[in-house]
Amino acid sequence: MIKRSRRSFLKTSAGAAGLWLIGPSAALQSLAAAEAGQLSAKLEPYPLASVRLDRGLFKEQEEINARYLDSLSVDRLLHSFRLTAGITSTAVPYKGWEDPAGELRGHFAGGHSLSAFALAWASAGNAVLKSRGDELVAGLGACQKKIGTNYLSAYPTELFERLAQGKPVWAPFYTYHKIMAGLLDMYTLAGNADALRIAEGMGQWAQEYFVGISIDQRQRMLRTEYGGMNEVLVNLAAVTGKERYLDAASLFEQPGFLDPLAERRDELQGLHANTHVPKIIGAARKYEVTGDRRYREIAEYFLGEVLAARNYAIGNTSLDEHWKTPSGQLQGTLAWTNAECCVAYNLMKLERIVFGWTADARWMDEYERSLFNCRLGTQNAQGLKQYFFPLAAGYWRAYNSAEESFWCCTGTGAEEFAKFGDTIYFRRGAEIYINQFIASTLDWKEQGISLQQSTRFPEEQGTTLKVRCATPHLRTIHVRIPGWTTGAEVKVNGKSLESVADPGSYLAIRRVWQDGDVLTVGLPMALRQESLVGDTSVVAALYGPLVLAVKLGAGPTDEPNRVIHSGETVPKNLPPAEKLPELKAGTGKNSGKADDWLQVESSADLRFKASGATASLDLTAMYKIRDERYSVYMRASGENPLS
Repeated sequence: MIKRSRRSFLKTSAGAAGLWLIGPSAALQSLAAAEAGQLSAKLEPYPLASVRLDRGLFKEQEEINARYLDSLSVDRLLHSFRLTAGITSTAVPYKGWEDPAGELRGHFAGGHSLSAFALAWASAGNAVLKSRGDELVAGLGACQKKIGTNYLSAYPTELFERLAQGKPVWAPFYTYHKIMAGLLDMYTLAGNADALRIAEGMGQWAQEYFVGISIDQRQRMLRTEYGGMNEVLVNLAAVTGKERYLDAASLFEQPGFLDPLAERRDELQGLHANTHVPKIIGAARKYEVTGDRRYREIAEYFLGEVLAARNYAIGNTSLDEHWKTPSGQLQGTLAWTNAECCVAYNLMKLERIVFGWTADARWMDEYERSLFNCRLGTQNAQGLKQYFFPLAAGYWRAYNSAEESFWCCTGTGAEEFAKFGDTIYFRRGAEIYINQFIASTLDWKEQGISLQQSTRFPEEQGTTLKVRCATPHLRTIHVRIPGWTTGAEVKVNGKSLESVADPGSYLAIRRVWQDGDVLTVGLPMALRQESLVGDTSVVAALYGPLVLAVKLGAGPTDEPNRVIHSGETVPKNLPPAEKLPELKAGTGKNSGKADDWLQVESSADLRFKASGATASLDLTAMYKIRDERYSVYMRASGENPLS
């Protein structure tokens, strides 16, 4: 928590980097003590270097993504940066949103790619990609030095001049944020000191940019998307202990957006979703660094409201990238352009932050829903990523091209698929929290203990954890008992525990753990249904945490409909959506229960059969849908709609 004094410093851990806490004046000592207590109670993720994925679904996806990242050329990524700095480049430029004439050029080339390289090093020890990141940092540093003003971007300052003048421009600070964030990741995750120096220069330039600009003019400028500038500047302040970056972060705050949320009012209708979720992440970080609870209240209200009143079953939100409807009214919104993938990436970041404050299993349940239903499956076998997640019936998955798209969702996807280990395990003091059921190994070297988690979840309904320690350890291990399970069974060394926590909470197991102890967690799954928010006649089917999709036959075979070779995000000549598959309405006292119309054919293969109005319907987990046309939602027929 940075306080307004430069006299003394206290260091506490915050992920891979140190978070510097500046000591307060005497008048604020009691508040500081209370805030220090909050931090000591906070759950923290383990450093990525302490967690390794083991063979399984997530490891396979991590490796696919790494191969795509390995295909990228540093010279081509640096092309527009070098031209902007007046440095000769003969590289063939990438296209799409990285086109040398594009107004977002540099967002992936100098931003997302750096973050992904750093994450791949921290998550998997990928030295090749680390060296790629180091090479890119060196190239960016040369560009910044040649420009000579601390400015760094793949386009000239003219775009920022247009922003100040109120002239049309896409989103210059959005790209600036991505570059700064990538540099900070290369410093905190990969230890590149030059990256921090470059990021500091960029932070100074951003603050100086607003000198002479009035508050009213600045607020008008902030209507143009600026990504997570507030977050990255708070992070820079935390890493360096320099208050000037915290002051700079405050320049990117919008009372017109934050004040209604502080008063628990949903005024989100009409707003661009992925423009605004990063602003809340910045507010959450502001709370963590300053201790101002107003920012925490804003973040918690916003997250709860979006998840309850604006989310689809897959764990993501938005139509045409916006919140187009009033709170709680998603009827009629199913389309190709649902659920921009970047939004899920940012909501998950926010969920893990809020979980760290509360230890509430709800947020890890929500994280799991997004992870399995709208992150898995959005990458194909070549490492290409989705932009939209179509929810209207009869559509299919479409991906960016390898060299001609470079959407924002290409970038967040490249990061997401490089950091699957970041939320599996958390810690508080000496206590361990098991949040996600993913084959992996946690090696807590400082405490002399490791956990190996073996599972084929969700094809296996549970997980097994093996303890390794040279000497006995008295400690508490907390295991999430998901809200969706019908009643967990937990065993230690084959002996069932007499009592288990209720679904939707954490089970705390405190004992002296010995080397070789085995903790087995059985998590039975059941079928259930959820209505589309605002329309009880439209339902989705779920099995445990998994959203199921109706298989509607093969998708298009022509590549333009499956891989989009441009900066556009929707295939050309898109046909109209099909009618939602119809279900036979339930009857009798159990009307409305999923068991009335849905059966498990194979839990191991995740195959299901539904009673359609005219024929049976085949379903599988949404993440398993590849080239098929599908429908996540179904419509109930008859006089007794499912609810």
